[in-house]
Amino acid sequence: MDTDTAFPLTPELIWLTRVALLTALLWVPYILQLIVQLGPVKAVWDPTGAHPHNADWALRAKRAHYNAVENLAVFAPLALIVGLTGIGTEATALAAAAYFWLRLAHYVLHTFAVPVLRTVVFIGGFACQVVLGLTILGFL
Repeated sequence: MDTDTAFPLTPELIWLTRVALLTALLWVPYILQLIVQLGPVKAVWDPTGAHPHNADWALRAKRAHYNAVENLAVFAPLALIVGLTGIGTEATALAAAAYFWLRLAHYVLHTFAVPVLRTVVFIGGFACQVVLGLTILGFL
């Protein structure tokens, strides 16, 4: 890639990459639980795709992973627009970094069934998305 025309790797894009990689790895704990529960052959040989997790924590981890995927669909375009248009600020860089840590915390808190704090952390992640969106719209 020609470095004269390449987009700079802004903090928002770096944190987006980290969020995407985190989200890509969140399946590992609950799939490992399923392998321990059923054995490796039965865990992968399920034509229906309805894996019966016996551990409640694994079901919560799966839901937290789905939530992370759903929210990545909101965060990613916002971070891309901020990063690629060069309108990033200290606030957007901080929001992108905070979003990563809040999503990690949300996964852990959801998996270990910590209800109130999980909700507070989720709202914090939403606030990070709002900061990016308001910056794009010129309100911040």
